[in-house]
Amino acid sequence: MLHRRPLFPAAFALAALSLAAFAQQNAAPASVPTGESLGPYYPTPDSIVDRMLQLGALKAGEKMFDLGSGDGRIVIMAAGKYHADATGVELDQNLVRQSSAKIKSLGLSGTARIIFGDVMKQNYSQANLITVYLLPKALPQIQAMLEGQLKKGTRVVAHDYEIGTWVPVKSETIPDEEGRAHKLFLYIR
Repeated sequence: MLHRRPLFPAAFALAALSLAAFAQQNAAPASVPTGESLGPYYPTPDSIVDRMLQLGALKAGEKMFDLGSGDGRIVIMAAGKYHADATGVELDQNLVRQSSAKIKSLGLSGTARIIFGDVMKQNYSQANLITVYLLPKALPQIQAMLEGQLKKGTRVVAHDYEIGTWVPVKSETIPDEEGRAHKLFLYIR
């Protein structure tokens, strides 16, 4: 008499292996940032970008970081017009691709770059200037993180929202081309 083994354990094992392989193939790569979005993508008008960099007194050769760099317009202007060493940090992979391609097409790859990552997991200790346009609820987290990293004299320019409990050394309200008022805050650590 021929003994047949039940198919259930073999079928179960095969299904489990298939499911594990599917999960591994569809899992996010280890290099994909896992941070939460601290603000929606909302482009800053070029005139406001320029004023942010002026307010922050950005000089040629200085290191600047844009937290949540979106399409890279602040990084591009900082590197192109102000000749700074500019870095953006962005969590949206499509925006990283778009801004990186624009940086390359403008020939700014030597002084401008976009990091695909979580703004809360970067090192800003070499920054001379930081620009921030994030949601108000995110700014206390940003404040705590920056307080642990920034060197004395680092300038921070925030767009529309004040940063936690910091007191700005200067603030101004300026209109854009469409008449919308933008509030800018300058902090010096």
